[in-house]
Amino acid sequence: MTYSAGAAQSSWDWSAVWDFMPRFWDGVLVTLQVLALGSLISFSLGLVWALGLRAPSRLVRWPVTAVTEFIRTTPLLVQLFFLFFVLPEWGVKFSALTTGVLAIGLHYSTYTAQVYRAGIDAVPKGQWEAATALSLPVHRTWLAVILPQAVRRIVPALGNYVISMLKDTPLLAGISVLELLQQSRLEGASTFQYTEPLTVVGIAFILIAYPASLLVRALERRLAR
Repeated sequence: MTYSAGAAQSSWDWSAVWDFMPRFWDGVLVTLQVLALGSLISFSLGLVWALGLRAPSRLVRWPVTAVTEFIRTTPLLVQLFFLFFVLPEWGVKFSALTTGVLAIGLHYSTYTAQVYRAGIDAVPKGQWEAATALSLPVHRTWLAVILPQAVRRIVPALGNYVISMLKDTPLLAGISVLELLQQSRLEGASTFQYTEPLTVVGIAFILIAYPASLLVRALERRLAR
């Protein structure tokens, strides 16, 4: 079987790339917005989960363990669909963007909780004893002694989860959030040219994620010193 030279030529259309740029930048803005707000929720709620997992009372520790394990072992896409399609039947309704932010933040908070807990456990026991010997109140012990040392150890791991959140933002296209993937799909549906928009989006994720991963590694080396 033979192929013509024309069939082997690329059908890349630069004009389709330029036409996609307005949608592309809108998608970048939404993607970064989801990433920033989702990271804020996951870092804040993850610390709450971590403290709950370390609570001396089983009435606190066991429910927190059950909730975090359930969320961690459930696919993010299932959680997205539940929040977006099921909760409105119970009278709880959010916009698609808000639902995406909440789902990503909640999902990854259960992972950052384990990171926080590992960082707290890595603080030397002598630091706790020193705080007790100085009669520091509990909140002062946590804010001035324990958390600063724990956070220094876990910043690289938290940075890795930010990159993971970025790579999971395309899942939000399933609930019609106009992030990068959804914008490329809409562009392809309107022009019947999918190659250019999808390729541009793939390159964009590489250009965002790879430098971020290098930054996390550099930060890890710096903190190690």
